[in-house]
Amino acid sequence: MPQGAVDDGKGVAYNGAMHEQAKQEEQEAAEEQKSCDFDPAATQEEPSEEQRDVDHTDPAEVQEATDELGKWRDLAMRTAAEYDNYRKRCVKERDEFTRYATRGLLEELLPIVDNFEMGMQMAEAEKGSMIYIGMDMVKKQLSDFMAVQGVEKIPTKVGDAFDHNIHEAIQSEPSELEEGRIVRILRPGYRLKGKLLRAVNVVTAAPEADQEQK
Repeated sequence: MPQGAVDDGKGVAYNGAMHEQAKQEEQEAAEEQKSCDFDPAATQEEPSEEQRDVDHTDPAEVQEATDELGKWRDLAMRTAAEYDNYRKRCVKERDEFTRYATRGLLEELLPIVDNFEMGMQMAEAEKGSMIYIGMDMVKKQLSDFMAVQGVEKIPTKVGDAFDHNIHEAIQSEPSELEEGRIVRILRPGYRLKGKLLRAVNVVTAAPEADQEQK
């Protein structure tokens, strides 16, 4: 399909917005990296001018020096442990940010994908038309893009048991299916690299009491 058939000029603005968002995400990642570059040596105090040699012939002074040494040893160990925990937490947060930096963009893209798939369903009546062929090409590009980003559709079908971890019940209605089973799928759901990006909107089978009342 000719490029002009799908490029109406809005793509340039969209690509520009994506470029600006990518630059902003790179800056945020750089700032996050700087916050992790903590040097514990920079926080160490300079030796005090009041420090003096210990008189080893004085048991009281030796004990006082030993206690003082133990106090500073404990403080050093706690500081090292706290820094190690901070470093690990910082690395984890940076990895999480890098891994899911595109989450907001993808969440905004999903409604567009929903509308596009609805259009595809309506165009299926004329699969030989140039419109359908062009839309099918765009659909493949969208699918490839989402796959590269780590987005996958959550497999769900009628009759599946409702799972609150991945499903969102919009309503319930009488059905021959067992209570809580999925009667209809209103909107597909997606995962992003193993984490829930958007829940599947479903209609579930109503409880027996509700069915009898109706």
